[in-house]
Amino acid sequence: MLSGPLALAGLAVLVLGTSFLSGVFGIAGGMVLMGGLLFLMPVPAAMILHGVTQLAANGWRAVLWWRYIDFWVVARFAAGSAAALGLFSFLLLVPDRATVLICLGLVPFMAFALPQRYAPHARRRGAAEFAGFVGTGLQFVSGVSGPLLDAFLVRMPVDRRIIVASKSACQVLAHGMKLVYFGVIVTAGDGVVSPWLLLMGAGLAVVGTSLARTVLDRITDRQYRTWTKAIVLGIGTVYLVQGLAILAAPG
Repeated sequence: MLSGPLALAGLAVLVLGTSFLSGVFGIAGGMVLMGGLLFLMPVPAAMILHGVTQLAANGWRAVLWWRYIDFWVVARFAAGSAAALGLFSFLLLVPDRATVLICLGLVPFMAFALPQRYAPHARRRGAAEFAGFVGTGLQFVSGVSGPLLDAFLVRMPVDRRIIVASKSACQVLAHGMKLVYFGVIVTAGDGVVSPWLLLMGAGLAVVGTSLARTVLDRITDRQYRTWTKAIVLGIGTVYLVQGLAILAAPG
């Protein structure tokens, strides 16, 4: 685990910076944070700390933009998310570091490669439920699902704030399910991450999210979509290479 002031300061900068990035684009920050945590702690601990910080960041973002949330989409997403938790609670799968990195790398490519007819926007029949099931399942094996969720939200011809707000609310549910899975079901609540570290992560996530609001207000819908795709595909490439390198390493 983490020890020493330098490591803690690095973690604080990582959480603050990634929360700001997520606050602007709705994604990318969680991917960067997950990758960073994997090199600092074991997978279950990384999943729990990541879940707490992202729950705080997405929860605060949902509060800031609550007027734009599509609550019907969120409710349907919740049904699929609960089904995924039920399945994984039966399977009790815990991925290793290489698997998590490879999944992190593949998720954005899978999301953007989906043709429109196979990735209908979340307001269509069955789409939000499917997004909830698959997205929450991905949370359990990679720690993130934002890029895939974007395939159901970003393509909708609506204001970017509706996309960010609705996605934030859905992510609160998905990260909450991840916390239940890794923090209660898998680890039996044995305190793999210290409470004060969780509190620090949650607080910094809220600060970073608040700082991002001004930037989101100023960028255009076109800029939002263009930069989102470029950022997540670039990050995905890095993680995919790192995961494959771990698998290929001798011993």
